[in-house]
Amino acid sequence: MKDKDLYAQILGISSPWQVTDVELATSQNRVTVKIDIAPGTSLACPHCGKTAPGYDKRRKRWRHLDTCQYQTILEANIPRVSCPEHKVSMVHVPWAEPGSGFTALFEALVISWLQETTISAVSRQLSLSWNAIDGVMQRAVKRGLARRDDEATHSRLGVDETAFRKGHDYVTVVADQESGHVIHVANDRKKESLESFYKNLNSQQLSAIECVSMDMWQGFVGATKNCVPDADNKIAFDKFHVAQYLGDAVDKVRRQEHKALLEFGDATLTGSKYQWLRNPSNMSRKQWRAFKGLTQGILKTARAWGIKELAMSLWHYASRTWAEKGWTRWYSWAIRSRLDPIKKVAKMIKKYLWGIINAIVLNASNGHAESTNSKIKMIKVKSRGFRCKERFKTAIYFHLGGLNLYPDGVK
Repeated sequence: MKDKDLYAQILGISSPWQVTDVELATSQNRVTVKIDIAPGTSLACPHCGKTAPGYDKRRKRWRHLDTCQYQTILEANIPRVSCPEHKVSMVHVPWAEPGSGFTALFEALVISWLQETTISAVSRQLSLSWNAIDGVMQRAVKRGLARRDDEATHSRLGVDETAFRKGHDYVTVVADQESGHVIHVANDRKKESLESFYKNLNSQQLSAIECVSMDMWQGFVGATKNCVPDADNKIAFDKFHVAQYLGDAVDKVRRQEHKALLEFGDATLTGSKYQWLRNPSNMSRKQWRAFKGLTQGILKTARAWGIKELAMSLWHYASRTWAEKGWTRWYSWAIRSRLDPIKKVAKMIKKYLWGIINAIVLNASNGHAESTNSKIKMIKVKSRGFRCKERFKTAIYFHLGGLNLYPDGVK
């Protein structure tokens, strides 16, 4: 079999395209495969598909998968056509997507590598520039977002913000709680950030939303109330965020009490910070025995911890009425505790109790959102941060969007 026939079969080149020559440059460790279109081929506008006369040809090159140890380059003279409607345009080739300097198979290889490691690592392994690989990622995400079903419904959503960099610079992340996929990333942590997502949904999609799990950020609450039907019964402030606020309150009580005790030479609370913050169900028997004595004493911190633990036990209710009664009793104890950090959180919980009750009744959790947030942090660590917010958003979609990233015809 001749080299031209061999490469035509390997590359899947078929009429009207043909391999015209194969050049091996051993000194450069490179194979160049030259391709041309058969003379007299009828040409069409790549935009409208209508037959159009040829205008001229432009030479283009694409990096392909290596042939053994040789870097393989495809080189072709690509016709341009003159369309009355779309002016002068270059015809599409079957082995690469428009605007790419790589064949579809090579882009697929880069995408597969990027799913496993960082841009810098792929750059070293494939001898490509950082910008070239970033371009592959951007095209993959654009392709994946375009393939999404615009009519798809999401019944349970999780909304959270994640830091782009220090200085209160955030992006808003919306995830499907059932699939765990990120479906929207918006700039900033503002009311408009979430509204931009809702405004792209039709009335059927908005009505299909059963639950939106979030923290108690008023911007997210306001955006959801403005856009989602019956939002007052769908907004859920989940257990994780309530536990976070109460945990911070317990730690403030501990620090205040620890400082006061040390003035009298009492080191009872020394080294106990993480014991008060740890979930008892995650403690070993030995850890619980060591900690149990502290919880049964007369410490203010023990009282604060007890209030927090009671709140954590109130998530088992199925009835809205009984859940409200349980939280009302809890609030009565917390507000009379004479512990300012606890009282402050209790007042906040009372203000947002309606959303907490929704979370209980709807069995809503922002666990997926928190897991997504952790994965986003790992993406930042691996990439050593991002200078550009758009690239940060692209990386989130690439790794967590559940998108079909590969070029057409490539699995």
